[in-house]
Amino acid sequence: MITPPDTLPYRHALTLPAVGSAVRVVRETAEQVLAEWGAGARERGRDAALLILSELVANSVRHAAALSPNVTVLFAGGPGTFAFGVHDRHPYRPALFASAGTAPGRGLATVMELTHGLGGSAVVRGDVDEGGKSVWITLPMRLGGR
Repeated sequence: MITPPDTLPYRHALTLPAVGSAVRVVRETAEQVLAEWGAGARERGRDAALLILSELVANSVRHAAALSPNVTVLFAGGPGTFAFGVHDRHPYRPALFASAGTAPGRGLATVMELTHGLGGSAVVRGDVDEGGKSVWITLPMRLGGR
């Protein structure tokens, strides 16, 4: 069973302008976070997690920037679990079950294939005021204590 993100002891948050360079900064930050939390470069699922994260941030930049000038990424981790949420203030909530063969949704279909292939889960959570959302990915991953 995968631990819910709100019960994980390790935390990190990052808010950036919703511009193309945010993808690189978020990916570099995720690499540092994972290293600090004990997930080495060869950890199973690490590269897939970075790809999933990059795709979600790129989607926020590409599709939500007009209504959401910032994108926020929340990282959470603990023994056996790495979770991250990508938040923007655009009210549209994407379907996470899109077919890989359909035009819009190819990136999210890849996200879902990778997530499920690793034994993880994905959910879209709307903001309380319905003005935005977060896409949360939870993956099994060995993280060690510092």
